[in-house]
Amino acid sequence: MAAQSATPDQARLQRARSVQCDVVPWLAPLAILATEDLALPLFFSSVTITGLEHLPQSGPVLLAPTHRARWDALLLPRAAGRRVSGRDCRFMVTTSEMVGLQGWFLHRLGCFAIDQTKPGTASLRFALDLLEAQQQVVVFPEGRINRDGALIKVARGLPRLASLAMTKGMSSVPVVPVGIAYSRPFPRWRDHAALCFGQPLQLEGQGKAAAADLAQRLASAMQSAEEAARHSLKA
Repeated sequence: MAAQSATPDQARLQRARSVQCDVVPWLAPLAILATEDLALPLFFSSVTITGLEHLPQSGPVLLAPTHRARWDALLLPRAAGRRVSGRDCRFMVTTSEMVGLQGWFLHRLGCFAIDQTKPGTASLRFALDLLEAQQQVVVFPEGRINRDGALIKVARGLPRLASLAMTKGMSSVPVVPVGIAYSRPFPRWRDHAALCFGQPLQLEGQGKAAAADLAQRLASAMQSAEEAARHSLKA
């Protein structure tokens, strides 16, 4: 007798296991308490969040933040996580970040890894699973922390993911540019932090040309959002 094919839910679970990713129910609330109620208020004098009206409260969404410090990964859930949107921020991170004790926590908080030098299909397919499940997926389009103010360049990963989502039959997934700024390039105790959501972008068309166009528009929108965040630091 032929083996029964896996259901869509079983297939998603198998892919979650293949990228070693799952949100542990008891750990997530503790992480929120430790970061949003303790670490951020104790370290920063203020955290300013603007543009919240641009954050979709339902449906799949790709969040595309600038990457200026390791604090970014704590600020974004504070601005868009389950206390605000009712959903977790599912981060796509590099394989180098998913090692040791840090990797143990990240895996169990719903983060999943991708090898930037050789992107695997499992991670991309799992990201598509999350979007199909109406989740918000976070991809740092620059691919690295950029402290020196270099021109924002969007790697091909996020536009490719948006294109794949469309080919899978999902309507164009909104891509929300996010600007993050700090008082200093290396945040210090009692500095100020700010985050600004920009207006969502859409993939227009299909193919490489459409993906390249999205990358160009996204880089400009991320720059504008970061400038708005930086301006709010001075307010």
